[in-house]
Amino acid sequence: MSRSNVILAGLIGAGIQASRTPALHEHEGDAQGLRYLYRLIDLDQLKMDSTALPDLLLAAERMNYTGLNITFPCKQAIIPLLDELSPEAKGIGAVNTVVLKDGKRVGHNTDCLGFAEGFRRGLKDAARERVVQMGAGGAGAAVAHALLSEGVQQLTIFDVDSERTESLANNLNQHFGVGRAAAGRDLPSTLNQADGLVNTTPMGMAKLPGMPVPVELLRKELWVAEIVYFPLETELLRNARALGCRTLDGGNMAVFQAVKAFELFSGVVPDAQRMLAHFQSMNG
Repeated sequence: MSRSNVILAGLIGAGIQASRTPALHEHEGDAQGLRYLYRLIDLDQLKMDSTALPDLLLAAERMNYTGLNITFPCKQAIIPLLDELSPEAKGIGAVNTVVLKDGKRVGHNTDCLGFAEGFRRGLKDAARERVVQMGAGGAGAAVAHALLSEGVQQLTIFDVDSERTESLANNLNQHFGVGRAAAGRDLPSTLNQADGLVNTTPMGMAKLPGMPVPVELLRKELWVAEIVYFPLETELLRNARALGCRTLDGGNMAVFQAVKAFELFSGVVPDAQRMLAHFQSMNG
């Protein structure tokens, strides 16, 4: 087997033991005739935080990693450590995929494409006049770009870090036009007038149970989308479904960001439907 047929990849993030990403990549690698190894680099298990990123990147290069996926809380912290950014990553200001090649570290963002594909499939005819987004971090930046690209007219963003919220709203307005995005002030009244709600915070993950908004603010007319996918049914989605809301779980984003990352790592176009079917079988 030639060197080019061997792919060594990994995921850097905190609390990622339940991630389906390694299985998604390795299963598709087998189907494509590649020797594909995908490892979890869990900051929680290693008792590290994002300050370890320089050492982890250097170690990955020395061990001939092909590339790395990056997740919470490192999607923005990784940027100063990279040599180049793709146009998408530069525009979004967040990286979830790093290709290590020819001595260079090139950052990409496949989250935006991943969420957009899931949104088109799961909520294609949903009302898009006003949408509320919880979270302005790395994943939030990618999802916000996807939402505005998919026709959301006005996106209001809420985050515990007001500076980060303002910065993201300004970035979006530069890209999409003045007034398309705003930093949120009053969640109850804004959500009361919204068509949809998107959670891009880690709230709802197995390690961070709970809801990003009070349950009493949900109503059946809202559509509700989630990017957390372990568990696939978060507390937010469970409560929204109980009210009769249309919902979109985090599974499609997880799969379609992995589809593009697989292609960036391997140079091979994967079978997206096969990867989606495999993901669904793991959550069956």
